[in-house]
Amino acid sequence: MRLGRDPSLPDLGGTVVLVTGGSGNIGSGIARRFAEAGAAVVVHHHTGAGRAQAVVDGIVGAGGRAVAARADVTDPAAVTALVELAVDRFGRLDAVVAAAGVQPVAELAGMPVESWREVLDGNATSAFATLQAAATALRGRGGSITLVASVEGSRPARGHAHYAASKAATVMLARAAALELGRDGVRVNSVSPGLVARAGLREDWPDGVERWERAAPLHRVGEPGDVADACVFLASPMARFITGHDLVVDGGMAVVPAW
Repeated sequence: MRLGRDPSLPDLGGTVVLVTGGSGNIGSGIARRFAEAGAAVVVHHHTGAGRAQAVVDGIVGAGGRAVAARADVTDPAAVTALVELAVDRFGRLDAVVAAAGVQPVAELAGMPVESWREVLDGNATSAFATLQAAATALRGRGGSITLVASVEGSRPARGHAHYAASKAATVMLARAAALELGRDGVRVNSVSPGLVARAGLREDWPDGVERWERAAPLHRVGEPGDVADACVFLASPMARFITGHDLVVDGGMAVVPAW
């Protein structure tokens, strides 16, 4: 069965999007949703070749256009090559979503500086390298760059000092880039997800999921599609006058009082 374009989404037919971290839980949802909006998609991965190819196979099997590509997105040269691959393969590039990242847990006390650097590189440096390469490709012709951050960029969790710091940096990077790139017609925003469902989440963290669902105004955890829809919107003409914004996708958790 050929699924075709989802009419509930903005029509992105004829556009090309690069999704870094496209083999991951959130990234794969973003890649699929862009394809359902009609875009051709470059599905990036670093170590998840099989997962990325499964996403591509699903998109192509439904009548879409997609290709998988490997790169170390902490390496500026590798990201530049990734952007060039998108243009070479599909003839243009219209949007980039930087969803690659890491989320280890470690107490701040006694954290080795190597662990700190690994997370800052995996999240903030990769976002910087991706944004810089994307801006070079989009400058002059316009386009959209979306960095996937996190609600922990403003509300940290225990054991996530390095992660929270990297995501706060990601939000500010998007804002600073919006300031500098607007004159070139490039819009830059961030999306900050809250707790997002994944396979095994309830088994791995049952008390945390229960506390989240009890506290959140919408009384559920997010789905990858919730984050993906936000990214599709920001890349679409519907968001043509939106830049420098952090779109929080957390079911309302940000408004819950802490006292």
